Amino acid sequence: MPFTPFHFGPALLFATLFGYLDFLTFMIANVIVDFEPFLVLSFDLDLCYGYPLHGFFHTFIGGSLVALALAEVMAKFYKHLGKEINIKKLRITALSGVWLHIVLDSSLYTDIKPFYPLSWNPFYGEFSAFEVYGFCVIAFLLGMPLYLLMNLKLHPKH
Repeated sequence: MPFTPFHFGPALLFATLFGYLDFLTFMIANVIVDFEPFLVLSFDLDLCYGYPLHGFFHTFIGGSLVALALAEVMAKFYKHLGKEINIKKLRITALSGVWLHIVLDSSLYTDIKPFYPLSWNPFYGEFSAFEVYGFCVIAFLLGMPLYLLMNLKLHPKH
């Protein structure tokens, strides 16, 4: 799902339901690996060099590297803001978000090899594009009011 907001639906729902997750980190983690298809399309890497639209960073190994880097960046960001930092929580959050992205995309695209260096993609074709996109939309429609409701309860106006 390159350059689409669809990943925000599951991110919003799961970040709201699972309070342990760092909300901002999880939202970013769910879309950050799409920098890869953006670069591939922007620089014609697929046509000029044969690089797949969803390459190394859409694997659990590559995605994990991105997630761990994101956790470190978020730790520095929160430290700069003077917030308490729980690096373990940030790592778990970032890994969960990136892996969710990879699983969702893996059911749609033939070029994703989530278990690289193996070429095996057990997720491909398990769900149709309609089902995946539908899930993302429904997750957003459930997640948004749930998020608003939980935040209104946590931060009531006096």
